[in-house]
Amino acid sequence: MTAYEAWVAFSTLLIKEIRRFMRIWVQTLLPPAITMSLYFIIFGNLVGSRVGRMGGYDYMQFIVPGLIMMAVIQNSYANVVSSFYSAKFQRSIEELQVAPISHVLILVGYVSGGVVRGLCVALIVTVLSLFFTRLHLIHPGIVLLTVFLTAVLFSLCGFINAIFAKSFDDISIIPTFVLTPLTYLGGVFYSVHLLPPFWQKVSLLNPVLYMVDAFRYGVLGSSDVPVILALALLTVLSLGLSVYAWSLLQRGTGLRE
Repeated sequence: MTAYEAWVAFSTLLIKEIRRFMRIWVQTLLPPAITMSLYFIIFGNLVGSRVGRMGGYDYMQFIVPGLIMMAVIQNSYANVVSSFYSAKFQRSIEELQVAPISHVLILVGYVSGGVVRGLCVALIVTVLSLFFTRLHLIHPGIVLLTVFLTAVLFSLCGFINAIFAKSFDDISIIPTFVLTPLTYLGGVFYSVHLLPPFWQKVSLLNPVLYMVDAFRYGVLGSSDVPVILALALLTVLSLGLSVYAWSLLQRGTGLRE
């Protein structure tokens, strides 16, 4: 396959994924906007007025970066897991398998679709947050890199979940029992320095904490964990899951039963 043919294959798959979630924007883009607005109102205004300051910032300013990352995590994951499993369920994935397109391009195409949806939701939630507080991007480069790596990481997680899923119920298990607890315990609503020493150490095992804190550092300029460590962790996890997802595609795991 030439470079031009590879680009055509990739762009076609990416455009299909973008059109898919844009066509049903009422189900894909509107719900996170409404949900995050409720978080801003309830936790930011009502609860935040009683909490006061957190980490040296107004409570609303403190939680906004975490809520943006929460939206990115949920939507990048949901886009890929639902799209790829639907392709399996409808047997349309067989068309990709017999087409002259490499497994790498299939993986990159689906993951890129999840990243685009994650970035769109991040932009929407960021714009909405400006109605409730002021944000100053202290380190824009770190903000963009963190959002991108997080969207890639959870798009890969969604892809892997879709490969192993045998029913539509299986694609909701990970978000319910893994992603939601990790997100709520990932420092979105509090600083880990408020926890007892033991629980601070336990929290350091949560990868979501590093994503939220790296993004918060880019927005506010402060973090509970070393930013370099957070970015390195995101990069290593993304590369590791990329290789794993590619190997599953190569073996036809979950696709040939």
